[in-house]
Amino acid sequence: MTEQQPYRVVSRHPGFELRRYPAHLVAEMQIQASFTRAPMEAFRPLAAYIGGANRARHPIGMTAPVMQEATGTEKIAMTTPVVQEEGEQPDTYLVQFVMPASFTAATLPEPVDPRVRIREVPAQLAAAMRFSGRWTEKAFGQRATMLGRSVTAAGLQPTGAIRYARFDPPWKPWFLRRNEVVLPVVE
Repeated sequence: MTEQQPYRVVSRHPGFELRRYPAHLVAEMQIQASFTRAPMEAFRPLAAYIGGANRARHPIGMTAPVMQEATGTEKIAMTTPVVQEEGEQPDTYLVQFVMPASFTAATLPEPVDPRVRIREVPAQLAAAMRFSGRWTEKAFGQRATMLGRSVTAAGLQPTGAIRYARFDPPWKPWFLRRNEVVLPVVE
């Protein structure tokens, strides 16, 4: 079972949930590519990082709530969702893996690949719209537009970039995939 990023539902509104996300760590890469290519190009280096391509040499098998020590490089359990958000330039995206909640900035191993950065995302209030389907720019774009309109109609003010969240592996049938668009809002 893959650990999922925790959140607390504050309220439900037509078309979205208002959620409180705790501060958390992400491993991220900035990719200059199309919406569709960005996650594919970032996946291998980010997956390598959580698979052991990090500076730590003390292996840790992660199984909540028990930690098991073994030999080899440190492995970090996969969490969901994989998050993508638009960068500051056209066709630039940040692709992020949310790190397991058991890590802190002090305990998370340093990446070997200089393109992989570790960053702490502060706690935030955000509106989230869940949907199933394909991972296309059109599908995410339509939901992002709907979420923005619903947030404004509810009297809330967006405060950051929209994030595109994918929860499932690519081999899961498209009609069963869990996807979300998430928009931070002013407290």
